[in-house]
Amino acid sequence: MIWDYGIGGILVLILILVVASFRILREYERGVVFMLGRFWKVKGPGLILIIPAVQQMVRVDLRTIVMDVPSQDVISRDNVSVKVNAVVYFRVMDPQKAIIQVENFFEATSQLAQTTLRAVLGKHELDEMLAERDKLNLDIQQSLDTQTDAWGIKVATVEIKHVDIDVSMVRAIAQQAEAERTRRAKVIHAEGELQAAEKLLQAAQMLARQPEAMQLRYLQTLGSIAGDKTSTIVFPVPVDLLSQFLDAAQKKSGASG
Repeated sequence: MIWDYGIGGILVLILILVVASFRILREYERGVVFMLGRFWKVKGPGLILIIPAVQQMVRVDLRTIVMDVPSQDVISRDNVSVKVNAVVYFRVMDPQKAIIQVENFFEATSQLAQTTLRAVLGKHELDEMLAERDKLNLDIQQSLDTQTDAWGIKVATVEIKHVDIDVSMVRAIAQQAEAERTRRAKVIHAEGELQAAEKLLQAAQMLARQPEAMQLRYLQTLGSIAGDKTSTIVFPVPVDLLSQFLDAAQKKSGASG
């Protein structure tokens, strides 16, 4: 009887060991298997067999991981203090490296993302942080991807979410923007005056080459202001016009003499 119980216990133990030897890995999972502490192979997905007490397996998720980078204090190149946070999208490309080369690849990537965010943004001015986010995102992504490649990790995208600025700095930026708009308005006004002066100069040169056109212009101007009967008009007579009358008078007196 005792022998029967012993056999039954052994069978139950064997059954438990057999059940514990099987692992099921999903399509997006891989198992990094160690045999007696040494790396053996990467298995999965599907049903795999692990020898208890001899082999150990570590599951690795191959899906893209979305990691939020906490807000970081950054000093820009023009000595402006801002708080910046971001989000990083990465995935494990080599499960063996992700488990063997670094203790905790998620924590390591998070800390590296924080330091890289401060280092890259510190090389740029505040205006670039606000206006050139796409370029900064690419710089941070490339820097992170280069450093995490040794861990078998691929950083796909980095997006800066918020750039928080002090209230006093916001007022200074608003004043700077207003001054810039005023400057542009003055430049546009000056360019308009220059173009008008050039056109007037061209018109004056054209009228100077054609005296008849000048006389016609005087007559047009006189006609345009003659309609206002309440005004007294003092209209200068062109010297050229007077000279023509004087020449005609002299020719007439000479002919009569």
